[in-house]
Amino acid sequence: MRPRRSLLSLAIIALMITAMLPAPVHADGVIVVDPPWCKPSCADPVVLADMLEIRNHDVEVTIDGDVAETRIDQTFHNPNDWAAEGTYLFPIPDGAAVGEFRMWVDGKPVEARLLDAAQARQTYEEIVRNLRDPALLEYAGRGLLQASVFPIPPGEDRRVEIAYGEILPTEGGLSHYRYGLDVERFSAAPLERVSISVAIASETPLRAIYSPTHKIAINRVDETHAAIGWEANDVRPEEDFDLYFSASPDPVGAHLISEYDPVAGEGHFLLVAAPGIDAKAETVAKDVILVLDTSGSMEGEKIEQARAALAGVLERLNPEDRFAAIEFSTGVRPYDPGLLPASERAGAMSWVERLPATGGTDINRALLEAFAMTDPERPTMVIFLTDGLPTEGETNPDAILANAERDASENVRLFNFGVGYDVDTLLLDALATNHRGRSSYVAPGEQIDEAVSAFYAGISAPVLSDLSIDWGGLDVVDLSPDPIPDLFSGSQLVVAGRYERPGDATITLEGTVNGEPRAYTFPNQTLTGNTGDGWIGRLWATRRIGYLLNQIRLNGDNPELIDAIVDLSIRYGIVTPYTSYLLTEDDILAAPARGGASEMIEDAAVPAEVSGEAAVNASRTMAGLTDTDSAAAPQATVMVGGRSIVPADRITSAGNRTYANRDGVWTDTTFDPATDTTRKVAYLSDEYFALLAANPGLAAAFALGDHVIAQSGSDFIEITPET
Repeated sequence: MRPRRSLLSLAIIALMITAMLPAPVHADGVIVVDPPWCKPSCADPVVLADMLEIRNHDVEVTIDGDVAETRIDQTFHNPNDWAAEGTYLFPIPDGAAVGEFRMWVDGKPVEARLLDAAQARQTYEEIVRNLRDPALLEYAGRGLLQASVFPIPPGEDRRVEIAYGEILPTEGGLSHYRYGLDVERFSAAPLERVSISVAIASETPLRAIYSPTHKIAINRVDETHAAIGWEANDVRPEEDFDLYFSASPDPVGAHLISEYDPVAGEGHFLLVAAPGIDAKAETVAKDVILVLDTSGSMEGEKIEQARAALAGVLERLNPEDRFAAIEFSTGVRPYDPGLLPASERAGAMSWVERLPATGGTDINRALLEAFAMTDPERPTMVIFLTDGLPTEGETNPDAILANAERDASENVRLFNFGVGYDVDTLLLDALATNHRGRSSYVAPGEQIDEAVSAFYAGISAPVLSDLSIDWGGLDVVDLSPDPIPDLFSGSQLVVAGRYERPGDATITLEGTVNGEPRAYTFPNQTLTGNTGDGWIGRLWATRRIGYLLNQIRLNGDNPELIDAIVDLSIRYGIVTPYTSYLLTEDDILAAPARGGASEMIEDAAVPAEVSGEAAVNASRTMAGLTDTDSAAAPQATVMVGGRSIVPADRITSAGNRTYANRDGVWTDTTFDPATDTTRKVAYLSDEYFALLAANPGLAAAFALGDHVIAQSGSDFIEITPET
């Protein structure tokens, strides 16, 4: 019997959900303007973002070994009817060993002062006291480049260029470059253009190249050189640009990135593993079975694109690969009853070109035919393409799942392509989950052949099959993905997880290459006890929520899963349909809702949608959450019935904590007013700045505003507005 779901589960299917909160930020260069009416100080707060517009922000980075040179080009525009006079501030990158700073304004060199952390803190505090805007407090404890900027006349621009060098931190062969790209709070309008380009040169072969904050394009020029790019238009960047990369002479490189929250008593980590670009010499000989739906509904453009998609896969087979091709509608017809060497693909390509579209859709028999052709001794990929629901033969989805589970060998990886909206997403997703593959969907108007080609490019060259990880005694749990997928040439594996105790270990990746066992060991891997920025925890939580939501979607409501989703949502600020149900305009992410959320959700059992546009969108959303490699995404609002449930300005993150705006107070989401108490400190008082100096970790929270409840150690500090 198919699972039944509550109205809230239907909301999961119906809504494009989740708003991933920004990672902690460290601003790039800003101009602090002294408004004409604000002398010597302002009676009312001045919002720095209202003073100037940042038109463009372009960054070029050259990394040679462990030395990075960064060149920044910004254009500031004065939209006011008065001349803007101010000071250019550039907070020194946190932990950077700065070699040299150079600065130009409109092409002319400008003298700038480099301040140490103590001098910089005094400068920040003076500006905050004067303008009564705490935005700059986040940078307390860091050095500062300071320069006077010529007045910007009304309606005119100033172009500022900066260049500086730094030594990148490298640990265990993993290097980290960070650029502060937060301009959201310092520009009165979205940026017309923002871009970052990075060129890396290394003496040893590059392995992992990974950004947890931005969807970067990577061009691996050769083994030791790579170009990385990211750009956007009409945006307000809200997160740092983080880039990690590793170099190693070994065929595969792997490194741990971790952070620990001593208050919560747990940490989170990523394991990033990547083979070299020349790893095709070591690729696994595989079998590829192509299964194409040729039912009547595929007639026209769909069948033409599907033929091209299958022909493209056949063309890209490696010499040592084997293949089979099956078409199905009311019946099932293979091109050949057995697996053929890649050298015989020409005949199959001609056969595919002649396939007509007619009849019904016998998904069950087509799958079983494909599974019957598999060789248990070789890695096998089944690429299954359909545009419809099962209408012939066995049509019960639960029976189809059971039959597939019975007949598929463990070496089968099932990759489904649903074409259009008339597909059973629950069936396809469950099949892919059960057989260590994934489902992709091609919406009307999208190109089938392009989608299949892009997908196959990523899996065409497996380097390590049947992959498993020996964690060397480290106590890690809640891994994602689980099970671990195969490792492919040209891609990288990112595994997120949770741990309770820091420690050191040798980690081993184990798998098979052409039937032979293969292992790669990585000694001196560390789960640190240091507090991080929080993005690893948010990335892990995003994947975990996606997994839990998908379990509910596929298997029905479960009170324990609902409570787990709500707990993660509150802690990490990830909005879901369940937390949106618990929100009101006056009570946002209220702590008392935790632990009993499932009891507050009325269970009205109704059949779930399995096909249609909403079902396809839901599947895509769950896959996006579960497979994400980014800890930050543009903030959004959850819409229910056309009404905004969570305004975008009511949830944010600062440091490694999440804050909700409750009755005008930015409140740590772990704070429970029913049981927790606060220590009150007046905004901008001497005690306020002394507390900040003694606890730099509070700076990001204090920068939120004049009324904040933040956690410090085991206590909560409440910053109260001036009276």
